[in-house]
Amino acid sequence: MSPSESITVLIVDDHPLMRKGLRDVLEGSGRFVVVGEAEDGEEALRAAAELKPEVVVMDVIMPRMDGIDACRELMALLPDTRVVMLTAAAQEDAVVDSIAAGASGFLEKYAPPEEFVTAVLDVAAGRLRVPDEAVKRVFAMLRGQRPLESAGPLERLTAIERETLTLFASGTPYGEIARVRGVSVVTVRNTLYRIQDKLGIETKPELVIWAVRNGLVDDIVVGIDEQ
Repeated sequence: MSPSESITVLIVDDHPLMRKGLRDVLEGSGRFVVVGEAEDGEEALRAAAELKPEVVVMDVIMPRMDGIDACRELMALLPDTRVVMLTAAAQEDAVVDSIAAGASGFLEKYAPPEEFVTAVLDVAAGRLRVPDEAVKRVFAMLRGQRPLESAGPLERLTAIERETLTLFASGTPYGEIARVRGVSVVTVRNTLYRIQDKLGIETKPELVIWAVRNGLVDDIVVGIDEQ
């Protein structure tokens, strides 16, 4: 992969040694260029606005502004940027809050380097990446909760919209959804945008959560394609 094809990344963590370690792993893979670093959420927003990275790798717990609040503001500022949240442990609340804030990935800080690289690549490609065990705990909990109030009733969706959302939330790639429905990938993408608009949902990860909470799928499949 040439430098022009490398994925640009902003690293956000309040510990300099952690930032250096993450940079070494990412750049050592030959797949990424780290364009900047920040030590808290406020600094991350300023850096992201200037650098416009494709992916932000960000710690959940930081001084001044934590990663979840920063992720939420970052998604409003740069909705096409992907965010991978890091934490010392995959706690359910942190996973749910991160996905609801717009994060596309959630990874434990001390995951093996190869797992970390793969996760960031997946997120850069438009997939939702959450640790398997965390997924099981989180979505088991979500199934017992009420639907998002902003989402509205399932009856708002047409049969085609429900089918498209079910396939998407089950981890089916856009191309396969298009084949099943006999339409173009652009039509699939537009259908999902229309669903988001109907339900008042801003991000694809939150759309997946809505589908789980409202019984369209029993669980989530890691690696959801958002392209």
